[in-house]
Amino acid sequence: MRLINQAGKFVMKLVFLLFLANVIYFGLSGWIMYRECVMESPVAQKVQEIKAQEGYVSLNEISKEYIDALLASEDAVFYEHHGFNPMSTFRALLTNIQEGYFAEGGSTITQQLAKNLYFSFDKKIERKVAELFMAWEIEEALEKDEILEVYLNIIYYGENCYGIEQASQHYYEVSAMDLNDEQIEALVITIKSPNNYNPNVLKDRESLKRVIEYVNR
Repeated sequence: MRLINQAGKFVMKLVFLLFLANVIYFGLSGWIMYRECVMESPVAQKVQEIKAQEGYVSLNEISKEYIDALLASEDAVFYEHHGFNPMSTFRALLTNIQEGYFAEGGSTITQQLAKNLYFSFDKKIERKVAELFMAWEIEEALEKDEILEVYLNIIYYGENCYGIEQASQHYYEVSAMDLNDEQIEALVITIKSPNNYNPNVLKDRESLKRVIEYVNR
């Protein structure tokens, strides 16, 4: 019995050491990835390049109702965190464990912006760690409204549309300021899966309603 207890303690220590080694490895790998990206192209430089693009719109050129609906869907505590929401990440982790695969990311708007500005969309752990470091960098470099504004100008809406203004014009032939309630609802849900949930796929109200219920379940 004593040998069994000793063996059990040894296994627990080994598991802990392996876990610690993985934390160190992925943490260091993510930090190196982040540093390489920010050294090559600082946040301020990236943002200026985006703002110089044709069709860039400011926050006051986007429907306030759309902004509010987007925040409620993507990052309800956007103005309260510093790029990372521990509760959201923990909830996503539980969902992924229950589903048995990477079903939910738990990313804040700042993390999504970091991913879109600097990283690929692969689901590697070191990329996720680098995204967290970059989100912190973005929060240090930009005001909250500026983060949200840049995000709304680069996020993908399907059918080669980047940014809410381009998406509004493409799908509805209106500006981002003139979206009605149904259009707002559709373009908020589009972000969840741009190729599957965009307005040209979910053409009727019932299809949109079913997807919203599925996403919010």
